Amino acid sequence: MPLTDTTVRKSRPGNRPRKLSDGGGLHLLLTPSGGRLWRLQYRFAGKQKMVAFGTYPEVSLAEARAKRDEAKKALESGVDPAANARLEKLTKQLSQACTFSVVADEYIAKLKAQNRAQATMKKVEWLLDFAKPLLGNRPIAEIKSAEVLVVLRQVEKRGRLETARRLRSTIGSVFRYAIATTRAEHDPTVALAGALATPTITPRAAILDSQKFGGLLRAIETFDGQPTTKAALKLMALLFPRPGELRAAQWQEFDLDQAIWTIPAERTKMRRPHRSPLPKQALDILRDLNQITGRSDLLFPSVLTVRRSISENTMNGALRRLGYAKDEMTAHGFRAVASTMLNEAGQWHADAIERQLGHVEGNDIRRAYARGEHWGERVRMLSWWADHLDILRRTGMVVAFPAHRKAEGN
Repeated sequence: MPLTDTTVRKSRPGNRPRKLSDGGGLHLLLTPSGGRLWRLQYRFAGKQKMVAFGTYPEVSLAEARAKRDEAKKALESGVDPAANARLEKLTKQLSQACTFSVVADEYIAKLKAQNRAQATMKKVEWLLDFAKPLLGNRPIAEIKSAEVLVVLRQVEKRGRLETARRLRSTIGSVFRYAIATTRAEHDPTVALAGALATPTITPRAAILDSQKFGGLLRAIETFDGQPTTKAALKLMALLFPRPGELRAAQWQEFDLDQAIWTIPAERTKMRRPHRSPLPKQALDILRDLNQITGRSDLLFPSVLTVRRSISENTMNGALRRLGYAKDEMTAHGFRAVASTMLNEAGQWHADAIERQLGHVEGNDIRRAYARGEHWGERVRMLSWWADHLDILRRTGMVVAFPAHRKAEGN
């Protein structure tokens, strides 16, 4: 007779294994250890076989019967239910091992293995934290564009348009990594191009007027805060590196005798070593600074611990103390000032200026033929720039640039 819910519920194990048959090969196996296991016996290719359907009460009588009926249909189609069950179990295991969170964590580990900058890694991890609550446990191959859009809309509604744009790009990078590792077949973020509101790009503030910039240079000379912060601002004006590259600079990177600062690849945005000439004015600042922080590895150690550099807000905070609002001047703005004035001078190749800024040529063919560092020209350019800043600082006069032809060669 077929089983009933009451019979199954009241079934108790004995000293020996016992079967309660429901018909059609389905039975409930009662084990001495207390297990109540659903099993289906059947014949396939002339052999007696068995497939498990789970345990009671996790799998009810009705659910076990439904599984039996599915197995019967598979048999009629010439499919072995046991092999089918193993495939489903493996597929489920693979799906669980290929969730968005798992793949995202692998992607992060890959970036770290490539020695990406710590600031970059923090930004990637921070962005992906927006996605993990909704997408984290989903098999990455099953995630649709609409699901990703929900994540992006949540960020967009907070008014963080640029963050939403970057998040879409970062999620897309995770999917492309999944595709490359055969765990997904498409990138759902591609379909979302144009779906987000476009943020208004605000350039970093910079003083591009020569007279006003001369006033800033004079103000820096009067700065009464930490002498290391004052030195950092003066070096930003002279060398115009990325603020993070200067903040984390170590003494071992500087050859004061040869007047060269070599920034290692792991600390540059483009992930390649970058050399900068050191004009006399920069060397004087560095030698004075060495008397203060020379015993530390870092040029600009934090006042709290010599193991960490000054924070990213230190130089911007100093500019605020000098009376310059954040929409007037930033530490990064020294790069815009140098780029603008050096190009306006008309004496230097654009390639030499771009090299000094640490930019990489975007055109692959042009980059292949522009491998030189323009070192000789950059040495002369940095010396000229330092002298030019001295004039601006002393006189505040607008200096008329001579109509010289751009320098040739390196």
